[in-house]
Amino acid sequence: MAPDATSPSTAPKLCLVTGATGYIGGRLVPELLAAGHRVRVMTRSPERLRGRPWADRVEIAQADATDAEQVAAACAGVDVVYYLIHALGGGGAFEDADRRSAEIMARAAKEADVRRLVYLGALRPQEEELSAHLRSRTEVADILLASGVPTAVLRAAIVLGSGSASFEMLRYLTERLPVMVTPRWVHSRIQPIAVRDVLRYLVGCSRLPATVHRTFDVGGPDVLDYAEMMQRYAEVAGLPRRRILPVPLFSPSLSSHWVGLITPVPAGIARPLVESLRNTVVCTEHDIAEHVPDPPEGLLGFDDAVRLAVARVRDSAVATRWSGASVPGAPSDPLPTDPDWAGGSLYVDERTQRTAADPGALWRVVEGIGGDSGWYSFPLAWQVRGLLDRAIGGVGLRRGRRDPARLYVGDALDFWRVEEREEGRLLRLRAEMRVPGLAWLEFHVEHDGEGGADGRTTVLRQRATFAPHGLAGHAYWWAVAAFHGIVFGGMVRGIARAAERAG
Repeated sequence: MAPDATSPSTAPKLCLVTGATGYIGGRLVPELLAAGHRVRVMTRSPERLRGRPWADRVEIAQADATDAEQVAAACAGVDVVYYLIHALGGGGAFEDADRRSAEIMARAAKEADVRRLVYLGALRPQEEELSAHLRSRTEVADILLASGVPTAVLRAAIVLGSGSASFEMLRYLTERLPVMVTPRWVHSRIQPIAVRDVLRYLVGCSRLPATVHRTFDVGGPDVLDYAEMMQRYAEVAGLPRRRILPVPLFSPSLSSHWVGLITPVPAGIARPLVESLRNTVVCTEHDIAEHVPDPPEGLLGFDDAVRLAVARVRDSAVATRWSGASVPGAPSDPLPTDPDWAGGSLYVDERTQRTAADPGALWRVVEGIGGDSGWYSFPLAWQVRGLLDRAIGGVGLRRGRRDPARLYVGDALDFWRVEEREEGRLLRLRAEMRVPGLAWLEFHVEHDGEGGADGRTTVLRQRATFAPHGLAGHAYWWAVAAFHGIVFGGMVRGIARAAERAG
């Protein structure tokens, strides 16, 4: 008996994910795998997938989205195509590039007898002039809907999650500017959605019946303007309330230059996003729930989505392994392959020192750091920092250490706390002194069989990491940056010398 085209299919599908190296695509792949589907990813550069924890569980189709033959080959035998390609950041011609890629995919999907196209587009304002970004997203949706393949278009506004360009722009503006002179677009109404819920809808679309061919508005439970989002982000992040001073003559073009100065989001991405903020992007229906029901606890609200994104970034700021290739536990986690500017500001001072000491001797010095042994560099600076910390209510250096030779996770160590320890390899300390942010100090002992030019085969890697909290955090880092060469540089050299003497 032939399957009923009006009933959803629960059978596993072969899903083609385009844009798998992007923000949504990189998070969608493991969700599809967890749902029992087989996954093929289409990428122009397969080497960019090496950092993904799921890379060995998927098929990889090397294809340029503008090459019709390559795209056709990638679509062969596929049940569902997730079209997550857009040329935002590719310069002023991104509309032409989006149109050309969408037309190629529409033809390829039809000729390959693909059963379902799924596209994540943008909410379309009613009776408003569209920005170039929203206009292009709407055009791509229309091209795919006209392909002759059953198509589901999910239309969303700002996606809330670490790594999302729109969310990162919100993060940086709020964290770096306690007082903001803003254009009129800060009062445009927006219905953001958590990345967790976007992914749940995308996965659910793989099982839509063939008769479903339409757009769906998707959004979270909150409708806010941009100024409200900044204030609520500040509250969740523990920042003082922001002062917002609207300036009516501040055009989108000027705004994009201003955003470019304040945030590390690339101008090619920031400008079209800023121009889109003048539009009202609010859902007009919630029909998707008829096919992909809301979770029992409901859709994630703005505050909870921000709380997850901020907490995940801070918890993941320092990886357990030196490589930093951590595997996220939730869609809101940062990925190692996210853009360098994603995840909020993170300052790092990294130093490497080779030594003739054997790894065991080096580890003993690393594990014996602090307390009576000191910190192997500029003792006066450490003493002054400890006194200043006590003066403002911190713990200072008075705690010392519990055991002169051994450390355990959770031990106090002067004004640090042992957060991670791997015997002979890794010691990570989390700062408990009073600082406007979160700070870590990490030591990693390696044995390099190749050795350096001097034959030294033991390597000490030292990394100080600081996640600033608001403008005060940035000011603090730069105020002490001039001393890093003396303090951190002297430390890594001093530890190596002590290990050589001990050995």
